[in-house]
Amino acid sequence: MYSDEQQADRRPPTTDGRRSPIRLGIIGMSPGNAHPYSWSAIINGVFDGDEISRVGYPAVTAYLEANRDTLGIRVARVTHVWAQEAEIAESIAKGAGIENVVTSLEAMIGEVDAVILARDDPENHREMARPFIEAGVPIFIDKPLTCSREDLEWFAAQHRAGKFLMSCSSMRYANECRIAKQEMQSFGQLELVTAVGKKDWKKYGVHLLEGIFSILGDPLPHSVRHIGKPDKEIIHLKMADGLDIMLHLFMDITGTFQISLFGRNGWKLIDIRNSYSMFRDNIIEFIRSLEEGKPRLDFAKTERIMSVIIGAKESLERGGEEVVL
Repeated sequence: MYSDEQQADRRPPTTDGRRSPIRLGIIGMSPGNAHPYSWSAIINGVFDGDEISRVGYPAVTAYLEANRDTLGIRVARVTHVWAQEAEIAESIAKGAGIENVVTSLEAMIGEVDAVILARDDPENHREMARPFIEAGVPIFIDKPLTCSREDLEWFAAQHRAGKFLMSCSSMRYANECRIAKQEMQSFGQLELVTAVGKKDWKKYGVHLLEGIFSILGDPLPHSVRHIGKPDKEIIHLKMADGLDIMLHLFMDITGTFQISLFGRNGWKLIDIRNSYSMFRDNIIEFIRSLEEGKPRLDFAKTERIMSVIIGAKESLERGGEEVVL
């Protein structure tokens, strides 16, 4: 089990007396989620743009190229990769300079200091994370942690048992949201928050929630209603302090993630575009957590957001019934 002793202190020193880099394993890959490539490249400081573009992610190549001068996190390195097919794992390894491809998840245990589960298929997260959590290997689980109340209770129990578990959307660390947070006082009392994004609630609602909750200081939600339909999802979230939040996720619209804050004295539109920056800051927070020996993000904040994700799903299944959280 991950004890109070810091993970960094258990790493052997190099010949020059410095601690060796934290060894990370990366788990890929779910359809459409390029994080195994991009996150590994951000950490390792190298990437093969031709390979990443070949498998369908030219936008990732573009932002890695644009930020080449800030790539690489010296205190950590992705050393091992696993994916459901050897060909996919080999491609991730080539795309991000990873030395070792393993044929099973369990093969990473004992070889790495921590793991990043870089998949956004929440229905598989519990079983993929289980071997590492049970072995006491610290783990970061990509958004959303889960879409199941039963799985959320299981993860919460692991957290209470002292297991090192961290999960969030990188939107929590978006520069655009941080700027809005420092301007909050100028808006006066907030009356309404709206947010718009593309794709589905299960995988992408967490982005909007994480950005909003981080700006507002992670307030308590009261209830949630899903008043849309599967391809045009509209969610009404009531907060414990009376604030109304309206979230819209439409499968076929174009545009970026946007959050609008409306107060009695002012308002602001937040247009979130810098994916690279938020990814890098999220990774840095996880690595800092490993060095400090515990997650820097309170699990209760993640649990709160997941309860909204699950509650909205239940509301849709019940024909738009209000679900008290």
